[in-house]
Amino acid sequence: MLNNPNREKPIIKVIIPAYNEADSIGKVLKDLPEIVNEIIVVNNNSTDATVKNAEQAGATVLTELKSGYGNACLKGIDYIKQQKKDTDIVVFLDGDYSDYPEELTKIIAPIIEKDIDFVIGSRDKHLREKGAMQPQQIFGNWLATFLMRLFFKSKFTDLGPFRAITFDKLLNLNMEDPTYGWTVEMQLKILKQGYSYIEIPVKYRNRIGVSKVSGTVKGSIFAGIKILTWILKYSFK
Repeated sequence: MLNNPNREKPIIKVIIPAYNEADSIGKVLKDLPEIVNEIIVVNNNSTDATVKNAEQAGATVLTELKSGYGNACLKGIDYIKQQKKDTDIVVFLDGDYSDYPEELTKIIAPIIEKDIDFVIGSRDKHLREKGAMQPQQIFGNWLATFLMRLFFKSKFTDLGPFRAITFDKLLNLNMEDPTYGWTVEMQLKILKQGYSYIEIPVKYRNRIGVSKVSGTVKGSIFAGIKILTWILKYSFK
C-alpha cells in the first residue's frame, strides 16, 4: 500500500546500478518519464565517464565502492531511507539501455491502480530483440522460475531487472544479497511474505556494451550458483 494513498501523485524514485555505462546512461535517463521524482544512479567503481554523464543528465549520483549489483541497490535504498519525505514506489532498472525506460508507466500502473505490492517487467520473447538475452540467461530464467513454481507455487516467468515495489514492502524484505542473487532474493522474499505481485510484459533490446554477468563465463557461473543457492535456501526453511 502506498505510504499516503490520499496524495494526488505518488512519490516515485528510480535506482540504477551502474558500472561503466558511460555510453548508455544518458539515453536511459533521457527516456524515463517525467513522473519520476528522483533518479538515483549508483556508481559501482566505474572507470569511464559514467558519473559525469549521469550528473549532466540530472541524476543524483551515489558511489558504492563495494562491487556488486546488490551492493549498489542497497546503497540506493539506504539513501532513500535517509530522506525526510516519504517515498511511495521504488523502481529498479539497468543502466545499459536494454530496458525501455519509457515503459516505467506500465510497470507502476498496477501498484497505483490495483494496490499491487510488486511488479516485474517480464522480458516477453515476442517483444525481445533477437540476441538480447544469451542462451545461458534464457535457461537460467527458465530453471529459476520452474523451481519457484515447484517449491512455492509461484507464477513468475522471469527474473527481469526492470521492477517496481512499494517502498514500505521493499524495506520489509530486508534485502541482503550483494551481487548476482539480488533479483531472485527479492522474488523469493515476496513469495515468502505473501505480498501481491504481477508480471507485465515489456520490450527488451540488445544492451549497449558488454554484459558484466551473461557476457562472461565467470559471471554466468556465479549468477547461476547464487540463484540456485537462494532457491534451495528458501525451499528448506
